[in-house]
Amino acid sequence: MNRKSLTLVLTLGTTLAACGGPTEVHVPAEKLAFFKAAPITPPAVKANTPEMVTLGEALYHDKRLSSDGSISCASCHSLDTYGVDNKPTSPGVGGQMGTRNSPSSLNAFRQVSQFWDGRAATVETQALGPLLNPIEHGIKTEADAVAILKKDPATVAAFAKAFPKEKNALTFENIGHAIGAFERTLVTKSRFDRFLDGDKNALTNEEKQGLIEFVDVGCTTCHSSRMVGGQMLMKLGLVYAYDSKDLGRYQETKQESDKFIFKASSLLNVEKTAPYLHDGSIATLEEVTKMMAWNQLGKGLSPKKLKSIVAFLKSLTGELRSSPQ
Repeated sequence: MNRKSLTLVLTLGTTLAACGGPTEVHVPAEKLAFFKAAPITPPAVKANTPEMVTLGEALYHDKRLSSDGSISCASCHSLDTYGVDNKPTSPGVGGQMGTRNSPSSLNAFRQVSQFWDGRAATVETQALGPLLNPIEHGIKTEADAVAILKKDPATVAAFAKAFPKEKNALTFENIGHAIGAFERTLVTKSRFDRFLDGDKNALTNEEKQGLIEFVDVGCTTCHSSRMVGGQMLMKLGLVYAYDSKDLGRYQETKQESDKFIFKASSLLNVEKTAPYLHDGSIATLEEVTKMMAWNQLGKGLSPKKLKSIVAFLKSLTGELRSSPQ
């Protein structure tokens, strides 16, 4: 190194030392308080066992549970792609297309209810709905679903092992209990979880600033707790209407007050679960963040603020559990 280069290095080092380097962003405790609460998690009706989980994992990937042998839970909720299929809406039996975006199965049980309209209380109940849906799995009756599985002695034995106290273990209800038991193991942990648990270095300065902006803009009105959402149902288009042909919970209850009411989804792993909203109409995280701030809160986001909030949202991505299939 020549004298000129050495002088430059020494001068730069002295300047950085004098300035103390980049200023650390501090997130006030009152802002973190929005996220520290445990989510409202409906409990399972039956105590889960390893045998139930093993059976549930097999059923989750079992295409026999469809009228033409082409669809399993994993078809739309792949564990290799964060519990979704990254399509606006999903294909079912016979190539029919569903009308709503497939929510992630990861961390789903930790949400207050299931489906976009919240019509199922637990993942155990939710797991059974698609089986009888004519577009999704296309099985006509509960008895038909049971009959399909009873053809296989190994499956019958697996149910007997999973539900040893029940004389008739292979029931439609127990299909849901088993799949739900497996889904209750699908928990992801992110750098944001580590940050909440006290690791101040788990987030970058930009992500910390985005967290502050997320709270200040008002996003925590719907997206709070450890789940960063998934704890309530809310009108889509609260301040400015969102153009939706889907009337949301109204389609289930027929109550006028339920028009355009949808579950405010958890934002865990949101970076990986595009496209967004109930109709899968928004392709990017930047676009949906900007849209939600405007339609739900009546606030426009500057490019700088949008960038930092999106950076924070990406810190919610957890480690992926690979599918055995």
